Amino acid sequence: MASASGPGPALGVLSVISPLVRFGFISCDSILLYGVVNNNITFPTSRYMPFKEITWKKHKDKVVEWESNYAVKTFPSFVGRVHLDTTSGNLTIFNLTSSDEGEYEIESPDIKESSKFSLIVIGPLPSVTLTCALTGENIVVQCSIPEHNNHPELITYSWNCPSEQCKNHSMTEIYFGIEDDLSQETRCTVSNPLFKSTSSVLLETCVPSNGHLRHRFVLIAVFVAAIVVCVVVVWIPGNAEE
Repeated sequence: MASASGPGPALGVLSVISPLVRFGFISCDSILLYGVVNNNITFPTSRYMPFKEITWKKHKDKVVEWESNYAVKTFPSFVGRVHLDTTSGNLTIFNLTSSDEGEYEIESPDIKESSKFSLIVIGPLPSVTLTCALTGENIVVQCSIPEHNNHPELITYSWNCPSEQCKNHSMTEIYFGIEDDLSQETRCTVSNPLFKSTSSVLLETCVPSNGHLRHRFVLIAVFVAAIVVCVVVVWIPGNAEE
């Protein structure tokens, strides 16, 4: 059974103190924002004042430009996909793609300091697949998703079950003993900053049926009994001769 949730409140502003600084386009004074592929994102300047001039840039390239009494000018790759609120200075990008990722900055002589935003664009997570198998006396449960190239470094794993080994477990595999409670349900959740996908499995489905187990135990018992009989048969005549 698998389920996935839509984007959560992470569309808001997040702290820039993050492993994502290694991307290069995230500077120390920029605000980190996550956007969803094909959705919209707004860079909030939080400066509601009369503007006379606004320029938004992505890195050093202009996105939009506006001066009082003139129309907003939009630059290539953003034509038809952006809206500039000339009152607040907010910039909205529509139909996000991975190529929109980068650092954005508003410049205006009407503000003392420019505002910078670092945008990461994330796609929905695929459905989670749980596989399990009996290996010796252990049950191995593996959690995975299809190859996901949209920022795989942002993906995390978590487990939920009554057993102790599920607590604070963040690896893709988890192990149970054959003597553990096989009726328990084990859940794996795969997450990124905007999405979650969950799947679950009953441990009893990971091992042969009880009938097969009983059959195996009977065979083992018969084998052990046969060995005992052979030993007795060989040992008794030897003692009798003495």
